Amino acid sequence: MTQEEKSFMPPLFVDEIEKSSEEILNATQNYQQQVEKLYSQLPNMEDLDPVEEIAESLKRSVEVLSKAAMQIFKVSDELKTRSKDIQYQRKKRTLIHTPPANATIDMEENASEHFAKGLGIYKILLICFIGSFAGVVVELLWCFATRGYFESRSGLVYGPFNLLYGAGAVALTLALYRFRNRSAWISFFGGMLVGTVVEYLCSWGQELLFGSRSWDYSNVPLNINGRVCLLYSSFWGILGILWIKDLYPRMANLILKIPNKVGKIATIALTVFFIWNGAVSLVAVQRWAQRVQGVAPTTVLAEFLDDRFPDERMEKIYANMVFAQRGAEEAPETE
Repeated sequence: MTQEEKSFMPPLFVDEIEKSSEEILNATQNYQQQVEKLYSQLPNMEDLDPVEEIAESLKRSVEVLSKAAMQIFKVSDELKTRSKDIQYQRKKRTLIHTPPANATIDMEENASEHFAKGLGIYKILLICFIGSFAGVVVELLWCFATRGYFESRSGLVYGPFNLLYGAGAVALTLALYRFRNRSAWISFFGGMLVGTVVEYLCSWGQELLFGSRSWDYSNVPLNINGRVCLLYSSFWGILGILWIKDLYPRMANLILKIPNKVGKIATIALTVFFIWNGAVSLVAVQRWAQRVQGVAPTTVLAEFLDDRFPDERMEKIYANMVFAQRGAEEAPETE
């Protein structure tokens, strides 16, 4: 270690903390031996108030030491993780470039005045847009790899976008961002929890609004109302690790290359497009649900939707969507 690197080291070195912790342990063991000698005297003591005060003092000590232990564990885990991530970043690969470490992204963002630094609204919106697109592409490739054909996984009527994936990407980022420099197991359980909640709420919301489902895990073991299951929750956990340790730093690094003025204008324009696209998609699916129920058009808007978004087009866009009326004849395939 060079002299310059030593100057960045904290004044309290790790060996001092370790030495202090050993002294506390030895003191505690000695104190326990003293207290054990007191046990035989307790039945003959008339005033036990001092004993209770000692017990309360020890209880307060436990709380303080527990906080100290958690803090030391957090510092140790984050320091080790940052070091491992930076070492991994320095590895050379031939086919796939190693993602930048989150610690490197943090340093670059803190040293700049970028419009999407940290976890501001611009970055959140960009993550939603990119996630909405990337999720559809991955699903298309997965469908082709497992079934031999391409099938739409879009959630909007215009473009290969699905806000479920965008919402999942945003939820994972918001939940795991504070743990981006922590161990992978934290990202796994965080991703598992967040993904399961998002998937359940999306399934419940779709059925509530449109009376339809796009997936059903009823035949998969350990499922909850067919909306979520342990298998896919585990996949969400793996995705949590992949997201915050690999995909997010790549995305953040890419966003850092966008000029401020261009980035702000593009983000605002995409936001307007997604809001409009989402509104059109909402009314188009609602009208589709009405047609499934045999409701004839009674307004100009309904006639326009019937002409612009007929059943054939909607079935291509939402290939896995099954309405309750068709549930007896068709069953949605699991993802």
